[in-house]
Amino acid sequence: MNIDIAEGKWKQLKGEVKDRWGKLTDDELNQVEGRSERLVGLLQERYGLEREQAEKEIEFLLH
Repeated sequence: MNIDIAEGKWKQLKGEVKDRWGKLTDDELNQVEGRSERLVGLLQERYGLEREQAEKEIEFLLH
């Protein structure tokens, strides 16, 4: 998955991401800057998700 989330859309989604994955800090989410690859990596690191599962979770959130 290599989808960059538009800046405006990312600002809207950031709150939903924080609600869904509360272990992610505001600083980490700011570093993601809407880059899906960074978010996938964070989900793998913090939640022990397989890459494929992390990608599915993000896709679900985007739709």
